[in-house]
Amino acid sequence: MHIAMNTVVSLTYELRDSDGNVLEATADPVTYLHGGYDNIFPRVEEELHGKKVGDSIDLTLEPIDAFGDYDEELVQIEPISAFPSEELEVGMQFEGEDPTGDVVLYTITDIADGKVVVDGNHPWAGERVNFKCTVTGIRPATKEEINHGHVHGAGGHHH
Repeated sequence: MHIAMNTVVSLTYELRDSDGNVLEATADPVTYLHGGYDNIFPRVEEELHGKKVGDSIDLTLEPIDAFGDYDEELVQIEPISAFPSEELEVGMQFEGEDPTGDVVLYTITDIADGKVVVDGNHPWAGERVNFKCTVTGIRPATKEEINHGHVHGAGGHHH
């Protein structure tokens, strides 16, 4: 079987930064629903289309194809009083709205002089990354998975 529209793909992968440092890797396969459901980077999905079990890809993703460009507007300085907890730490995360009203996960990057710096960019935004993966399994998607736009069961979403 080959990877095609509405197949469930299992793969192992490794993501590295431009210096070759491992950012993320998996020994156990992860699964996604193939076919434009935004469950994986579109460029990776494009490269995987038509592959079979055992095939591998190795590609460099520009920021636009991975975690996006770094957006200075997503960095904000807030008074410490704007936060519900007195025990704030660098690295803590909070949901908030970006300038367009979309929900964004903000990370505290600095705390000083009664001010808190929060950054709504993905930690790897603006980075060129290398994505390597090996296909470990392919199966037809169920009607329910197709209707929901994601994989169910082992390795996928549970309702």
